Amino acid sequence: MTAVAVAPVTAVPVARGYRFEMVKLLAQWRIRLLVLACWLAPAVFVAAVSQQSDLPTDTLFGRWMNITGWAGPLVMLGFAGTYALPLLTSVVAGDVFAAEDRLGTWRYLLVAVRSYRRIFVSKALASLTVILVLVVGMAVSATVGGVVAVGGRPLVALDGQLLAPADAAGLVALAWICVLAPTLALAGVGLLGSVALGRSPMGLLLPAVVALAMGVAQLLPLPVAVRLALPSYAFIAWTGLFTTPAQAGPLLIGVAVSLVWAVAATALAYVLFMRRDFTNLSHDGVGRRALTVAAAPLAGLLVVTMGILALVTPSTGSGIDQNKVQQSVATAFAHLYRLQTQQLHRPDVTEAQLASTAACTKGDGLVEAEGPGNDWRCVVTWRLPGVTATGQAIYQLDVASDGQYVADGDGPKEVNGYFQVRTPTGDQPNPLWQFDGHIELLSKG
Repeated sequence: MTAVAVAPVTAVPVARGYRFEMVKLLAQWRIRLLVLACWLAPAVFVAAVSQQSDLPTDTLFGRWMNITGWAGPLVMLGFAGTYALPLLTSVVAGDVFAAEDRLGTWRYLLVAVRSYRRIFVSKALASLTVILVLVVGMAVSATVGGVVAVGGRPLVALDGQLLAPADAAGLVALAWICVLAPTLALAGVGLLGSVALGRSPMGLLLPAVVALAMGVAQLLPLPVAVRLALPSYAFIAWTGLFTTPAQAGPLLIGVAVSLVWAVAATALAYVLFMRRDFTNLSHDGVGRRALTVAAAPLAGLLVVTMGILALVTPSTGSGIDQNKVQQSVATAFAHLYRLQTQQLHRPDVTEAQLASTAACTKGDGLVEAEGPGNDWRCVVTWRLPGVTATGQAIYQLDVASDGQYVADGDGPKEVNGYFQVRTPTGDQPNPLWQFDGHIELLSKG
């Protein structure tokens, strides 16, 4: 009898599998629509809002949208971190494996590729590529829309400093790069949900649900260690870039925590995928065991991270205290006073000459001056060269749990009241009337 030689079965290379998965993703109408929306809608939105007299002043940098084009992409970034990016990761990463379950095409894909590992890697890389295209599109579109509509003028930072256009452009780009880390964390959660929950719609919704839960947690007066242990903190920690010096500590921790979550969630998805029994056509990954394997390690990671951060971070409690608020308000006031002086064509002064200080209380002094709240009141005092009397201005503060605050001028009207200032680029509101500020939660008070 003559022996018949059997050719060895080889798996399809990852590069070919990746191209195949990219073609499948981009062939979906909803993915094409998302790409088109992310590359066009932010520019239209930012350009339209920048031309309005009624600006989104309750949004960080929103009050500067009709003054400089660099404010638009930052407003869009705040919106994206809360709403858009979680939804994008749900649609892309949350459906990349579940789609095969709904269509019943696993057996054809396995026969074509002949490698569980390469299927997983190809799908993960393809979904990551599409998410990056969407995020880059939002950043570029919002920036172009703002700069074209208003111009690349200097941007007022969160400590009152005036950032040159080149510096503002670099910080805007860096801020968008930093939010890629929490986006990858949600993408990892999406891959995990897509593998573990199969054709169940919860797999598709999991990144959005997780992001919503973490976003609600960030609004609560949680201890600093708990806040930093959530990967969603990196969606708001980029604000620390817009102070001098940059508040890089919370941002670096937020990025590191997000990357750890991204690796852990993706690794769990890989383990579940490799253990799946594809010979049973009725099995699609749904089950208590899959949910336990998926959720328990991430919950453990959260607890361990909170414990480590509680030991190594200098702040306790909310991280917001009287000394931090006073220092931040006094610094921002001094910088903005110089800006107002320049706009009113008065003799220039330095921060050292002003020697501004702030005395802040909470709840009219009836409660301890720490923690978030809208009942903060600050009296700012400063001096002018050659003038014996000291100046005073009152501000009402609304301090959020994440350290962001809005200072609203409460007199005297000539200093921090509302009036228009004529500048070479057009009339602008008095810069001392209302301003946004930032308190670093990890700094020592």
